[in-house]
Amino acid sequence: MDLSHPQSNLSLGFSSSHASPPRRSDPPVPLQLMEPQTENGNNLDVESDDDDDDKEVEEFRILGHSMCLKRRRDCDSSSSSAAAAKRVSVEPDLDARKAAVRAWGCQPLSIADPDIHEIMEKEKKRQFCGIELIASENFVCRAVMEALGSHLTNKYSEGMPGSRYYGGNQYIDEIETLCCERALNAFGLDPKCWGVNVQPYSCTSANFSVYTGLLLPGDRIMGLDTPSGGNTSHGYYTPNGKKVSGASIFFESLPYKECVNPFDYCDIVTSTTHKSLRGPRGGIIFYRKGTKPRNRGILLSQGHESDQYDFEEKINFAVFPSMQGGPHNNHIAALAIALKQVATPEYKAYMQQVKKNAQALACALLRRKCRLVTGGTDNHLILWDLRPLGLTGKFYEKVCETCHITLNKIAIFGDNGTIIPGGVRVGTPAMTSRGCLEADFETMAEFLIRAAQIASILQREHGKLQKTTLKGLESHRDIVELRARVEAFATQFAMPGFDI
Repeated sequence: MDLSHPQSNLSLGFSSSHASPPRRSDPPVPLQLMEPQTENGNNLDVESDDDDDDKEVEEFRILGHSMCLKRRRDCDSSSSSAAAAKRVSVEPDLDARKAAVRAWGCQPLSIADPDIHEIMEKEKKRQFCGIELIASENFVCRAVMEALGSHLTNKYSEGMPGSRYYGGNQYIDEIETLCCERALNAFGLDPKCWGVNVQPYSCTSANFSVYTGLLLPGDRIMGLDTPSGGNTSHGYYTPNGKKVSGASIFFESLPYKECVNPFDYCDIVTSTTHKSLRGPRGGIIFYRKGTKPRNRGILLSQGHESDQYDFEEKINFAVFPSMQGGPHNNHIAALAIALKQVATPEYKAYMQQVKKNAQALACALLRRKCRLVTGGTDNHLILWDLRPLGLTGKFYEKVCETCHITLNKIAIFGDNGTIIPGGVRVGTPAMTSRGCLEADFETMAEFLIRAAQIASILQREHGKLQKTTLKGLESHRDIVELRARVEAFATQFAMPGFDI
């Protein structure tokens, strides 16, 4: 049998012995190349062509099967060179396959996946044309966005700097080390007394890593429940649990002021990285290290003055390999960029403006007889109690969304659970990042009041909390009018990170 390629000088011949290979006492050699010999050899049983005299045959064995390879013999050296070149490129479609691989790797998103590209463009337009008032969201700068979409996403780097499972991480180590240095510098922490882990994928995983590293099964923790301002990652509350009020021993109002620096009092500090920090979405863990002072920290009444904090190894091991795999290196690089900005005077001015804008928004709502939890705000957000208006946070959130205003429903103290929350949370960091000032947030307050009026009208027309209330919401004349006003206002302000 002769298997010849139509565009090459190669033909493959099988010996008749392939049907029943000879018995051997030793195992067959997977591949055994025999000496080249001409077609006149007696030990080959192959079909011959008319020009067999011009062919050279190589015999070899694969798993005991005798096989031979025919090559055409040319007289001149130039022909031999050409034949050798052809033998290097056995497959005629090799260049085509290489081109296909290159095309796959260089296609822009609009060509590689038009469906995803179209949806992403819609989201880009939504962000530009709308008012973003979700307190836990923000806009990143172009540099952070470039790092998130960079080649760093290609690298696997399980472990810590200097101790990775995979090779080729020398530059990844430099990035993560620099990120840790910038994290400590941004919060004014002494690297001799504080360490940091920048690998958590989110703050929820950061919190659980701390619990995993420091607690044993059955240990108890204290935390706020959700209606009191806690987060679901702060612990699980059972119905028969106990509520403890540290303020019950006082008989006067507590002097609440600006939030104090947690690093002055805490052994462990966790945080998100994407809210007011304006970094990529993720979490971060700060922990004390070095000698443990006798007037702070856990186990105050035990131990020796030379006792050392042992958080570093426990927390790092809890993050990896206990809770997650390799860190996202593109995220860590983006976080390093954001933390560099946090240490600048410009960021301090930004945060001061965030608070001014929140106070301006709160005052504008209070002038319109809105009920705000605590009567105002001293930070970046306000809690608006909608119950006096007969509205729920869920329905008002939906009405605002159709008007291109995004905020989130939230349980107000006194609500019966979080199923039907009675308020909304409104924050100023994102729109401040777009350049909005106090007067702009007073305009936004007008939009929020108008959205509440529309929500009340819809409830009167369709009934409270009925599914029919949301039908046709997009085309309601009052919704259409307010949405146009919101878009005209929002598009005056540029978007950080991308052009549109």
